[in-house]
Amino acid sequence: LLPVLVVMIAADGPVPVLPSETILMSAAAAAFGVHDIRGTVGLFAAALVGSIAGDLLAFWLGRSSNRLLPAAAHADSGLGHWVRANLFHRPVVALVGARLLPGGRLVSTAAAGRVGLPLRRFLPGSLVSSSVWSVYMLAVGMLLIVLATSADSAVLYLIGSVVAGVGFGVAFVGGLS
Repeated sequence: LLPVLVVMIAADGPVPVLPSETILMSAAAAAFGVHDIRGTVGLFAAALVGSIAGDLLAFWLGRSSNRLLPAAAHADSGLGHWVRANLFHRPVVALVGARLLPGGRLVSTAAAGRVGLPLRRFLPGSLVSSSVWSVYMLAVGMLLIVLATSADSAVLYLIGSVVAGVGFGVAFVGGLS
């Protein structure tokens, strides 16, 4: 499962239609459910390696191809504009911030390549954003198994996750301005 997961997560960078997040969260829920620490660490490592590989693939596609990723990195409004405006000044912040938004991984990594961000400045951002994303996906898997096994507290967990999601969103939007 882990090598397939690495390939799926890597391919999900430039082709974001694969169900890699769903598979990762489900596998994390299963690993947490049976208290498989080694499996959980393996899932984290697979997610991290696949994510960085996919970021590098999208970065190089953005750097070398105007045909495959024509509009992703050159949008004049919204996420594409914000990413381009922040890539050279705060590449880690731009890559992490965009990573957690729908379509943000492709836009941010392709834009980094397209605008000529040096690889030595891109890699730390990819490492941090991939780490944050991997932990986030495993946390969702852990939450899923908690919700599935403790119906009494499911409402509390749901309320807590909504409050945390809204708090994260407010903090992120506040950081954009």
